[in-house]
Amino acid sequence: MQTAVGVFGGEVYTDGISEQPLMMENVGHSDHLAVSSLNCPPFIAVELCREQIGVHPCDKRRTMSEYRNMFPAIDFSLIESEEDILWKPDVREKVEAVSARGLKFLEWLWTRKEKEIAVVTHSSFLFNTLRAFGKDCHPNIKSEIHKQ
Repeated sequence: MQTAVGVFGGEVYTDGISEQPLMMENVGHSDHLAVSSLNCPPFIAVELCREQIGVHPCDKRRTMSEYRNMFPAIDFSLIESEEDILWKPDVREKVEAVSARGLKFLEWLWTRKEKEIAVVTHSSFLFNTLRAFGKDCHPNIKSEIHKQ
């Protein structure tokens, strides 16, 4: 979310702006100023569009309360649980499961009415989602689609 805000967020947030900040000051381990949501596209958090889940603490998400406090203008309405019920400390999600989750995300994406959408996610999610495509392509094309 920090990356998405950095790319698509507005100017530095100042008191008196009627819109909520997109990101609060000093989110995570950064010393970044708050970012305004004024004149920004809508931001929607989608649980399907996450890094490979499990084992690594960096792949566990925070509680939704924490995220809502850090990113007040992001729409978290599609996230169903307060806690991260998908992350397991002793089981790493299989790459086939990441690919399947990626395909579900793409199916959801096709239901959106917007004509222009930017997806900001992690490399493992993208890599494993795109691996599901190009199996019947020429080997040169397949190698391009399937490289890290």
